[in-house]
Amino acid sequence: MTSMPGLCLPLRAALALSLSLVCRGARWGRADAAGPSRGALRGGTEDEEPPRCSRSLMAEAPGSSLVAAVLACAAPIEKERLRGRVSGLSCRVEELKGEVCSMINQRYVEFLPSMQSAEELESQVEELSGKMDQLKTRIENEVQQDLNVAIAEFSELKQQLERDTLILSVLKQLMEFDTSLKQFNALLPQKKYVPAACHLNKARRSLKLMQSRQGFELKILKALGREMVIQTANMIYLLGQEWQQMAVWKLPLSKEIGSLESAMQTELRLCTALPEEDVATGPTVASVLQALAILGELRTKFKHFGQLLLKNILKPLISHPSLQPVLEERADAAITLRFESVGCDSGQPSPVEVFAKMKLVLEVLHKHLLDVPLDQCAEEENSRPILAEELGNVIWKEISDSLIQDCLVHSIPNSSSKLGQYIEVIKATEEFEKALKDMQFLKEDSTDLLTYAQNVNCHFANKKCQDVIVAARHLMTSEIHNTVKVTPDSSVILPKLPVPGAGDQTQVLPASRAAPDQVAHVENETRLSRHTFSFPACRISESVQKLMALAYQTLQEALVSTDQCYLELFYSVRNIFHLFCDVVPMYHKENLQKLPQLTAIHHNNCMYIAHHLLTLGHQFRGRLSDGMVTFVDLVPGFRRLGTQCFMAQMRVQKGELLERLTSARNFSNVDDEDNYSAANKAVRQVLHQLKRLGKVWQDVLPVHVYCKAMGVLLNTALVEIINRITALEDISAENADRLHVLCQTMVDEGPLVFTPLPEEKQNKRFQEEVPVYVPKWATFKELMLVLQASLQDILDRWADSKGPLAAEFSPSEVRNLIRALFQNTERRAAALAKIK
Repeated sequence: MTSMPGLCLPLRAALALSLSLVCRGARWGRADAAGPSRGALRGGTEDEEPPRCSRSLMAEAPGSSLVAAVLACAAPIEKERLRGRVSGLSCRVEELKGEVCSMINQRYVEFLPSMQSAEELESQVEELSGKMDQLKTRIENEVQQDLNVAIAEFSELKQQLERDTLILSVLKQLMEFDTSLKQFNALLPQKKYVPAACHLNKARRSLKLMQSRQGFELKILKALGREMVIQTANMIYLLGQEWQQMAVWKLPLSKEIGSLESAMQTELRLCTALPEEDVATGPTVASVLQALAILGELRTKFKHFGQLLLKNILKPLISHPSLQPVLEERADAAITLRFESVGCDSGQPSPVEVFAKMKLVLEVLHKHLLDVPLDQCAEEENSRPILAEELGNVIWKEISDSLIQDCLVHSIPNSSSKLGQYIEVIKATEEFEKALKDMQFLKEDSTDLLTYAQNVNCHFANKKCQDVIVAARHLMTSEIHNTVKVTPDSSVILPKLPVPGAGDQTQVLPASRAAPDQVAHVENETRLSRHTFSFPACRISESVQKLMALAYQTLQEALVSTDQCYLELFYSVRNIFHLFCDVVPMYHKENLQKLPQLTAIHHNNCMYIAHHLLTLGHQFRGRLSDGMVTFVDLVPGFRRLGTQCFMAQMRVQKGELLERLTSARNFSNVDDEDNYSAANKAVRQVLHQLKRLGKVWQDVLPVHVYCKAMGVLLNTALVEIINRITALEDISAENADRLHVLCQTMVDEGPLVFTPLPEEKQNKRFQEEVPVYVPKWATFKELMLVLQASLQDILDRWADSKGPLAAEFSPSEVRNLIRALFQNTERRAAALAKIK
């Protein structure tokens, strides 16, 4: 040691400094109750080992290098210096926080002028931010040199620094908010709407970011929020005023929006710049619309504008074929769109013409309103909206629906022969959609109109089916009494049927041609009449004849249609007949119950339809060979429908006949003038009713149906008279004579009710065939004979139960008649004994 005097003093100084640091570390080992917010940093406790530099010096041997010991002390010294600077910066951050909050509070809460202090604070914040960044970098470098030591010793420093950084970021956001609003307030009076909107959006983002952080004064944030709302509302109002002057509507006072008169009074004037402004410096349509887009209000404006456009321009162009758009360009860079009526406004609009007119209107909007250059806002990445696309998103759904429902639907052909001409509409639709996509009104994947137009076969089938059902229902609800005469020689005008397939053609063997004599004996000499399977002559409703013609025409349309259309049209024809069974009986229920003529016509209608349904499917069997084309299953239902209605009318007529015969006083004591008069009147009323009914059904019902129906009714009256007379217990000779007279009236005039044909001469053969249609006719005539016969005559006609009387009456009925006609004598007793 004495040999090296030059090194003693530095070593002592280093050792003293090391010891002082150890002592200082011991003093700092006490926990600071104030925490990091007061600028003090936590050190080690008393139980912790001494700093590394002290241990190294004490543990070093006397012969070790002292230079290494000095260098080992450099790191703790640097750390202590950092601790002091962090503590000072923390105090400064707290002071700056209070000053900034005070300044913001004065500007937006107390509204005190503080421009100079704000600028000073801004420079101080920037300077402090730079120092913080440098300090953070140095700390991170120190941590990288000794990671394990940094994790243990610098964690609290890092937490303190992060908290200070968070406070500083809030101060930066406050500064950015204030700067953005100042720039906004400077640009708005100059009508530089796009940059003003960008700065307003930037201020809004800063405010939202501050509101998302916790632990700050809510009073200041609420005041800033109120200021933000006021400034936003102010700018939206100014932009709305500018927009109203750039798109000026002149609307009619009439409330009938959409009519031709109101459309002709509508005008739309578009200006690219305000008239009183300089075109070079004043606001343009582009700046106004872009600013609205930045603020998120463009869709709202376009929605209102689109509704006016739809109601006053686009929809009237679709619904009024005579409406034509007229353009008037003005010198002040404005254009006026108005309308005038050309030609007739009746009829359905043509899709080609409607597309041309709508394309013209949309091109005007695109050129003067939507296709304008937009500025790129530095703060807004998506601040350049596609204006045409924005307007298209608002109005296209309603436009396409209106074009389909009010235009394209009516253009679907009614006949399959016109489907080839529809290619023009498909082409026009494709060009219209392409033009809208070029103008960016539509997206590339939008094909609503074209898809509908190309699917014309399906729409044709649906429309045809709908038209068929509507026409059929109209025919079903028309008057039944308008009739036409059908005969076996008459035929419905049918469409040309398809040629049957080769498998359906009847093949004649060559042998039958070569040797006709060999097959001659097989032929039946008696041939059927050509009218054997024909519908009988009668009257049917004209509407039913048209209904069957409609069914044939629809099936004929199905033959030349696609498979899908064929099935739909085929089932629509079946639906016609199902609808008939449901509609006609209910719609005409009251008339069918009251009017016998309509009942007969309805009966004929049902039978006529059933007659055609038997062969309708067979005539159109060529399209499908699996047996689906059939209508035979509907035949029983139609026959039952006609029969039930007619039988109900027959029951009504029978009831009326029996009710009239009740006034005959049971045909008893007809020797009394009053009783005879009542009985005679009842018989006359029955004959009158039958004659009237015969006239009503004359030339309406088929002859065989007519005769059978009249025979049933006349037979009902005769059965009632027979039962009443055979039930009498006492019939005097005078009564018998008068009863015979009444019965003779029925026999004489009863056949006259059979008048199925208008010409009297043709009815004679039907009147002569009365016993065929009236089962009790022979019984009635036997009763008349009994009334005038003697006991022997009665016994002779009985002929031991083998005579004509026995064929019509039972033994008990004959005995009752004998007891009523003859007095009780031995002769009567003997006669009664023979009746058995």
